[in-house]
Amino acid sequence: MAIRLDAYELKQVLQLTPADQNLMIVGRHGIGKSEIIREVYQQQGLPVEAFFLGQMSDPGDLIGLLHKDEATGRSVFLPPYWWPAPDQPVVLFLDEMNRARPEILQAVYDLALNRRLAGKALPQGSRVVAAINHGDEYQLTELDPALVSRFNVYDFVPSIEDWLLWAKERGVDERVIAFIHANPVHLDAPSARDDLVGFNDLAKTPDRRAWVRVARFIAAHPLLEAIHIKAIAGMVGTAAAIALQNFVAASQQLSPEQVLRHWRKHRAEVKKMPLHELIQLNERLLLWLHGQAGQFKASEVKTLQNHLLAYLKDLKAWQHNEALAHFASLLENPKYIQAMIFCSGSVEILSVLTDYIHSIKG
Repeated sequence: MAIRLDAYELKQVLQLTPADQNLMIVGRHGIGKSEIIREVYQQQGLPVEAFFLGQMSDPGDLIGLLHKDEATGRSVFLPPYWWPAPDQPVVLFLDEMNRARPEILQAVYDLALNRRLAGKALPQGSRVVAAINHGDEYQLTELDPALVSRFNVYDFVPSIEDWLLWAKERGVDERVIAFIHANPVHLDAPSARDDLVGFNDLAKTPDRRAWVRVARFIAAHPLLEAIHIKAIAGMVGTAAAIALQNFVAASQQLSPEQVLRHWRKHRAEVKKMPLHELIQLNERLLLWLHGQAGQFKASEVKTLQNHLLAYLKDLKAWQHNEALAHFASLLENPKYIQAMIFCSGSVEILSVLTDYIHSIKG
């Protein structure tokens, strides 16, 4: 069984793995494999050339076309359009590798083993990363164990938290973020199928990519009417669309922004919250701080920090020790690094959390 990685761990593995070792990332479609791979290597200044091997009908799409060299009379392969300059390392991202035709996989063998294609060597420092889908819903090609042995294999299983952080950083509609936070079962729900009679292959289920489409769609619609829900059902399935409709209609949750900008106004409401709602509020506060990093005006940072400090002090005064412990534990998670930086700007916030942790250990 492949080693499981969440999004944060996958980024670390991509950064740590030497260039001469091949990587194979296993996972369902729509969970962010491609985006993370591009993000990590492009940040290192490496161009990423992506190939959807399952869509290739001829090896020439990957290795270039056969050509007669007029000077020698020999057959040679012309460099393909993507071939890098001699001193420019490149990342070859081989997506859908277990959907590829056998003749395409033959070209991948030489690439994985020797870093060569049709006799041409890739520039020093180039990388090979493959992604494959797995699951009963896919039509797949069984990979040769000899080929798989050339790769370090990891099962990419991003957490709900990974998606929420990603969505917040990219400004995904708050209604979708709040819905997934409260109903994580609907983020990836292969069991909640909407089968069309006679078209089982068109069954629609929610996935992370589809929820981004939903967020973009509803951004222009403050009120969700029946026709909007029908449109959303075509993106994530009927069950998820109806659940979103019911959530939005019933939701009267305090937003993190309301709490941190107008604490005194909402303090009494927070005081009445049961533990599970405070736990959710903690997570939404840190998601909001993480996603808003760098966007606060200098004049408002101190106010936000003071209101967060007041919230934490009140948790302690109300003896909501579990909620305070939960907030402290979340802040230690490196995924919330931007929120951590924000909190570290206040000695008082750090002091409250540190004193509480010491009191537990003592």
